[in-house]
Amino acid sequence: MDVEGPSPTEEQHPTVTFVPVDPEREPAVKQPAHVDGVPGYALVVDRGPRAGLTWLLESGTTTLGRGPDQDIFLDDVTVSRRHAELTVGADDAAQIKDAGSTNGIYINGDRLDESALSAGDEIIIGKYHLILVHGDG
Repeated sequence: MDVEGPSPTEEQHPTVTFVPVDPEREPAVKQPAHVDGVPGYALVVDRGPRAGLTWLLESGTTTLGRGPDQDIFLDDVTVSRRHAELTVGADDAAQIKDAGSTNGIYINGDRLDESALSAGDEIIIGKYHLILVHGDG
């Protein structure tokens, strides 16, 4: 039986590393404003399922959600299929926008529809606690 559909490419799989951490004992990110080897911005799962997982963010828009077509797949029933969009501009500015989700996005503890982001900001989507980091790599 043949299955049709696009074949995966590196561009469709932005996952960079997975280093399991125990968030009760240590945070996944110690210095979010400076992460060695990261070229530009990245999202790191600080707490929640798969703590330590890191995605590099390229210029443009990255979609986050539970849908299989999202750039960053967050496997949690409280995450909408298309939950949020995170945009990194050519000027290195980062911004996140709720994509009409049911449960919203939280930036540094506040529920917001959209927000500018800086390295060190915490983004909560469902049970995922993500930290936006920036490197010099």
